[in-house]
Amino acid sequence: MNPQLLAAGAINGAIAVAAGAFGAHALKERLSEKALAVFETAARYQMYHALAIVLCAAIAGGMVGARLSGWLFTGGIVLFSGSLYALALSDVKVLGAITPVGGLLFLAGWAWLAISALR
Repeated sequence: MNPQLLAAGAINGAIAVAAGAFGAHALKERLSEKALAVFETAARYQMYHALAIVLCAAIAGGMVGARLSGWLFTGGIVLFSGSLYALALSDVKVLGAITPVGGLLFLAGWAWLAISALR
């Protein structure tokens, strides 16, 4: 068990729940349908990867690569979800250029987890 990753996963899970509730209630009347969908995508992917981080924390003791995967997921949340939250709230289109980098970190985390499992 890796306590730092477990904490990172739990914190991200809580933030994802809060963001989802905030989007569904406080932002529903303030954002366009498109911006609200972007915000909801950010919250959904943050939750998926918060759970993946918790999984990585749980198996980190037995699989060395799980720790790196967890940190790749964490970076992916910051860049992918973070840029989508900012884009939805600000409509600054250039922020969308950051999103794919976060997506690549998610993909790298999943790939590294698979490679580590097969070693």
